[in-house]
Order: sequence, then structure tokens, then C-alpha cells
Amino acid sequence: MTLVKEAPARPAGKRPAAPAAGRRGRRRENLAGYLFMSPWIAGFLLLTAGPMIASLYYAFTSYNLFTPPQWIGLDNFTTMFQDPRWQKSVEVTLKYVVVATPLKLLLALGVALLLAQKRRGQGLYRAAFYMPSLIGASVSVGFVWRALFSDDAVVDRTQKIFGLDVGGWIGNPDYVIYALVALSIWQFGAPMVIFLAGLKQVPQELYEAAEVDGAGPLRRFWNITLPMISPVLFFNVLLESIHAFQVFGSAYVVSDTRCGPADATLVYTCYLYQKGFKEAQMGFASAMAWTLVVAVALVTAVLFWSQKKWVHYEEAAK
Repeated sequence: MTLVKEAPARPAGKRPAAPAAGRRGRRRENLAGYLFMSPWIAGFLLLTAGPMIASLYYAFTSYNLFTPPQWIGLDNFTTMFQDPRWQKSVEVTLKYVVVATPLKLLLALGVALLLAQKRRGQGLYRAAFYMPSLIGASVSVGFVWRALFSDDAVVDRTQKIFGLDVGGWIGNPDYVIYALVALSIWQFGAPMVIFLAGLKQVPQELYEAAEVDGAGPLRRFWNITLPMISPVLFFNVLLESIHAFQVFGSAYVVSDTRCGPADATLVYTCYLYQKGFKEAQMGFASAMAWTLVVAVALVTAVLFWSQKKWVHYEEAAK
């Protein structure tokens, strides 16, 4: 009879130590990963986190880029809230956000519904509608847009055919903001692609069952399409709202760097640029920037709170 010697019992809760070679291999892998990440980490610290922390400090100082900053507490914020031009910039920005964002999303959803149907040349249509999103933010498009909406230009001549004699929109304080809205709507390609991806995920069986029950196109859209793509709709609303608050290039170029006339296109970031880089009031501009950050964060929080009531997730349904 052979006797088998039992191995000593290992204390509970303890694992055998990993081989030293394995630990060294993992350390080398981690080191390689950090080396590959180091350019991004350095860029984030030097170009994003560092300037953000510095601007937060400058927001409470009097700083003009040429003399050392002097601590003044909340003076920048109190002066800003009492500034009539700051109040005007908030009014113009809110008007732009409220008008441009819904119209852009409505057009994007409408075109996505058309492109979701099977037809010849579908890829060509998608590329054509998406193209403005690629070039819409360029300075050259801003110059073209200013030329289109100037006096006696294409838009002015076209509206005269229909009996509308309001002149060019660029020089009219009542209409120039709508030229910026039109430029924003023209760049509907990005949300359109996202809507199109969401529409592709809607099960066709739901439409077939609704059609059998006698539901018409509008009823199917309201009771099936919208609820099923509500997460995509929420994502687009959130993204486009944030982008609208940050509008700068189009307003600056279309208005010929004046953000006018009569401050009609004085969006928030345009006034921030004027205070920071034209008037060298970097402390005031930093206070404006952080106020915008807080405002966008509040809007985002409200949207996330409201999505519980109108956004339907598949996991929640289960």
C-alpha cells in the first residue's frame, strides 16, 4: 500500500504568489501603455487642465496679459452681471439656441426618415446631405454666407420676387440672427446620420403589426418611431444644444468681425472674445467663460432630469 503525503493546507483567503517573471511582464506592459498614453496625458495637462485651472484663478483677478494678476474676488462677476452688453449677449445666444436647435433637429430627422427608405443611389444622397457638416464650420463658408445674404445678393433678389423688400439680412439687425440660424440648419448632416442609425434599429415587425391594426403613417411615427429612437433624439438634443451655446465662428465671420450690426449677432462667445483679446480684460473674460460652463452644465442637468419622462430605453422596458 502506497502512502500519499498530503500537501499542507493553505491559509484561507491567501493566494499563491505570482511568479516574479509574470509580475515583471505585467509591469513592462503597463509601462508600454503609459508611454503610448504620455503624449495625450501631456497634452491634456498642458493644453486643457492647466489652462482651465489658470482661467479659474484669473476669473477672480484683474488681469490684462501685461501686468501680474491682482486678486479682486467676485468683482468680475458683479460687473459682468450689471453689464448691458453681457446681458445682450445672453439674450442673443438664448434666441439662437432656442430657434436653431429645434429647426436643425427637425430637418435632420425629416431627411433621415426619407433616407431610411430603400432607394437607388442611397449612399450618394447620404454623402451629399452630410457634406455641409464637414465644411460648414470653415471660414470660407462664412464669407460665402455673408455674400449670399448681403444687399442685392441672391437672397435679397429672391425675396423681392415674392414682394418682400427687407434688404440684405446681414445689414438688418432684425434679420441677421436668422442668417446664422440658416447656416446652422444647413449643417444638419451630423445629427441626420445619428438619426439614421437609430431608425435602422427599429424592428420592422412593429410597423407591420401596427399596419395590420390599421395605424396610419402619422400614428406609426408617433407611437413607434419616436419612442424607439428617443435615446438617439435625446443624444442629439443634448449635443446640439451644447454646440449652439458655443457658437462663435459663424457669428464672427458673417458679421465681418463686428458681431453686429447693433450687437444683433453678439453671441456670448463673441463678446467673450472681444473682452479677452481685443480689450485685454482676461480676468473678465475668464469669469464669462466659467459662467458659460456653469450654464451649460445646468442645461445638461435639466435635460438629463427630463429624459426620465420621455426617453424610453430598451433595458428599462424589460
